Amino acid sequence: MGELLSVKNINVYYGSIHAIKDVSFHVDEGEIVTLIGANGAGKTTTMHAISGLLKLASGEITYDGNLISKMEAHKIVRLGLAQVPEGRRVFSGLTVQQNLSMGAYTRHDGKDAIQSDYDMVFDLLPRLKERRNQPAGTLSGGEQQMLAVGRALMAKPKLIMMDEPSLGLAPIVVRGIFEIIREINRQGITVLLIEQNANMALKIADWAYVMQTGSILMRGPGAELAANEEVKAAYLGTAK
Repeated sequence: MGELLSVKNINVYYGSIHAIKDVSFHVDEGEIVTLIGANGAGKTTTMHAISGLLKLASGEITYDGNLISKMEAHKIVRLGLAQVPEGRRVFSGLTVQQNLSMGAYTRHDGKDAIQSDYDMVFDLLPRLKERRNQPAGTLSGGEQQMLAVGRALMAKPKLIMMDEPSLGLAPIVVRGIFEIIREINRQGITVLLIEQNANMALKIADWAYVMQTGSILMRGPGAELAANEEVKAAYLGTAK
C-alpha cells in the first residue's frame, strides 16, 4: 500500500504563538495511524491544518497525490478526506437521517450510490437505524459519536480523521467506539486518529506519533510505543 497522506515540515501560528513546529508524518493507505499527546500538544491544530480549516505558515500537505496545503476545506472533502470533529458537533435539531444526509452533500455520484452507503452505515451502526427519525440532540453521547462517524462515512472517504472520539464517554462506550474504528479500517478505510486515550489508541494503531508542545517527540509502531517506558510513564500511567 502506498502513501496516502504526507505532512511535511508544517508550521502553524495563532497570532504570535507558534502552535505547530516543523511537524512531519505520513499515513499509508490501509493503516490506522494515531497522534497521541497531552491536551494542548497540537493534535487538533494539526488535523485542522490537514482539513483546510487553518492556514499554514510554511510546509506542505499532500493527499492521494494532490497538494492540498492551500485548498479549500470543501474541496478536500470531495477528494475523499473526511473528519469527525472533537465534541461530535451533530446538528441537534435535525434527525439522524438528516444528519447523515449532510455528510453526503459534496457527492455527485447518484442516489443509488448514496443509498448504498446509507445501508452500509446502518449495517455498521444499527443503533442509528433504530434512531433514524429521532432528533440528534436527544441521542446519548455515545450515539451522537456514532452519528458523527456515520456522517463522515457518508462522504465516502478514503481516509477518515477522528478527533478525540472517546472524549466524555463511559469506558464501555469507548470500547464500542474503538471496535467501530477497527471495523471501518477492516472495510478498507484508512484512519488518522487523534486521541488523548493513548492506551486504547496504541492498541489499534499500526503506527503512532507522540506530540508535545507542537512538535513530534516520538514515532514508531503502535505496539512498540505502547511498550516504551517513557510513553508508559507520561501517557499510560503503567510504568514501574
